Amino acid sequence: MTSVVIGGTGFIGRRLIPRLVGCGEDVVCMDINPGGAAFEAEGDRVKVVRGDVTQFDDVMVLLAEVRPERLINLSYYIGSDLPPRVATKLNVVGMDNCFEAARLTGVRHTVFASSLAVSGAQSHFGERATTEDDFRHGAKQYAWCKIFNEWQAKDYADKYGMTITAVRPANVTGPDKVRGSVDHVNCITRPARGEPVTFPYRDAMRTPIHVDDIAEVFARVAMTDKPAHAIYNSGGTAISLGELAEMVRGFLPDARISFENETGGKEVSSNYLIDNRRLVEEFGMQYVPYRQRVLQIINEVRADAGKPPIADG
Repeated sequence: MTSVVIGGTGFIGRRLIPRLVGCGEDVVCMDINPGGAAFEAEGDRVKVVRGDVTQFDDVMVLLAEVRPERLINLSYYIGSDLPPRVATKLNVVGMDNCFEAARLTGVRHTVFASSLAVSGAQSHFGERATTEDDFRHGAKQYAWCKIFNEWQAKDYADKYGMTITAVRPANVTGPDKVRGSVDHVNCITRPARGEPVTFPYRDAMRTPIHVDDIAEVFARVAMTDKPAHAIYNSGGTAISLGELAEMVRGFLPDARISFENETGGKEVSSNYLIDNRRLVEEFGMQYVPYRQRVLQIINEVRADAGKPPIADG
């Protein structure tokens, strides 16, 4: 069978596509930057084409030609600083192009990346973990686009009987992440390069999930024809930047990580306590301990710099 992955040469996509191939899929990747990743190891099982998700014809022509069983859309702008028209064109119209083309071509299962951002600040929920059924308090441009995507997916499902599934990644982390929430990434990668790094608040909270883990989440959800739910929280590891800094120093004692404020930040943090029981119970997801992922990222950065790996313990 065949899957189409839109935005597949990006941060998550280039990890997801080999997993889909490993599940027996042939994959067609459409991206506005087709040279962003190489899939030589997958041979002729992966085809990469250039296309723009904001152009309905690009999406429709591809799906009409390929007739995939699955469509996964990872194409998005991570941030809230776009001009409103540009954000709407990419994040709202682009997503709807995927839904409409999937409807017209009979795609069996459509999967897209939503975000923990839809929940808004943790303060709305106190000290409890948010579920997929909680009210969505997100108030920024990026969050509102994702909220609308989730509503639009339900509207398509209700009106046309489509299977559309949203995955809400938390703070995805990896050595090559450069967009979106990156403070938790920089807290690892910059010390690994021997560079200093400073953050506003020691107590600012994040919920990192390694990019390999979220790629596995997307693969398992996408390869299920009829998931039990329409939305899945990824969850992750709730950790403050101060705690993460100490974890990094456990591997890099000379890491130069500093904070402008030794207290504060937790009270204004985005949602960081996240219930992901749906993923765990339905798909058997179990994440590698985050401490191991931190060491993995450090050693990947060091390898790029020609430095020897650090052993654990």
